[in-house]
Amino acid sequence: MEGLTDPLMRQILTQIATDLGRPYDWSVSEFIRVTQHVLPAHVFYKYVPELLTASKTASNTPIHVQLLGSDAQLMAENAAYAAELGAPAIDINFGCPAKTVNSHRGGSVLLDEPEVMYEIIHAVRRAVPDDIPVSAKIRLGYTDTSRMDDIRGAIEASGADWLTIHARTKTQGYKPPAYWDKILAFNSLPIPVIANGEIWQHSHAAQCMAQAGTQHLMLGRGAVTRPDLVARIDTPDIDDTRTLSWQALVPHQIAFLQGEAKNDTVLIGRYKQWLGMLSKGYPEAQTIWNDIKREKNKAAIIAALQNTLRAHGSLTMA
Repeated sequence: MEGLTDPLMRQILTQIATDLGRPYDWSVSEFIRVTQHVLPAHVFYKYVPELLTASKTASNTPIHVQLLGSDAQLMAENAAYAAELGAPAIDINFGCPAKTVNSHRGGSVLLDEPEVMYEIIHAVRRAVPDDIPVSAKIRLGYTDTSRMDDIRGAIEASGADWLTIHARTKTQGYKPPAYWDKILAFNSLPIPVIANGEIWQHSHAAQCMAQAGTQHLMLGRGAVTRPDLVARIDTPDIDDTRTLSWQALVPHQIAFLQGEAKNDTVLIGRYKQWLGMLSKGYPEAQTIWNDIKREKNKAAIIAALQNTLRAHGSLTMA
């Protein structure tokens, strides 16, 4: 999720999951665009600073390097270099629906060119050591699902180690519902299939796994909206000791505001984006959003968050 699950957000979300006793099996970086050359090390470190710490967050969650591009040779060369730098796995993005990405022949637009998908995955698989997995993320199609069989065939022939499927086409974007049952057609592949899309609570996860015929899930926007979602999914009858109250989440929000960014304006903008998403999972987020939506001073926003703690009379992890 470009511009959202950056290193700072990964650090916070993986720490919360670990503290709740259900760490993520791994997380994937924002996609790194591959266009004209092999990217220098500092670009990889910018997007994936975890490469400098054994490719893990502070909570010990592995971070896979995600690449996006359309030139098979360049993708292979960049994947090989990422592996040299310590990437534990390479993920290839064929799912991004952004117009600017698609107009430059990247992301989901390549779902209309399964032969190119095959060439990219196959080249990357050949370029990196055998012990480093290569995965792909797709949607069900670009404008429609008419090429699903061709896409499945390209994935099967490519040598991918697993496949993640967002259960909508590019045209469907993020509009509900997600068509989890369409994922079932990919289960003939001899590799694990990971389902994604519209998973906001435990019941959604259960329905998705049943309809898609897989026990593997990827969480995206739901994990940002409700940072304890992974623990809630893992335990159907979860008790309050393994969920995250607003009071417990506030210190993490303050840590986010105190994190690294180009400048405070950028950091505050990113925080407000997160707060807007949190309002779908926490009513308190809507209240504080009304208080700080026009605020441009970071210290004032932190003070407003601290005031919510005093109002609730608690600073403990619930």
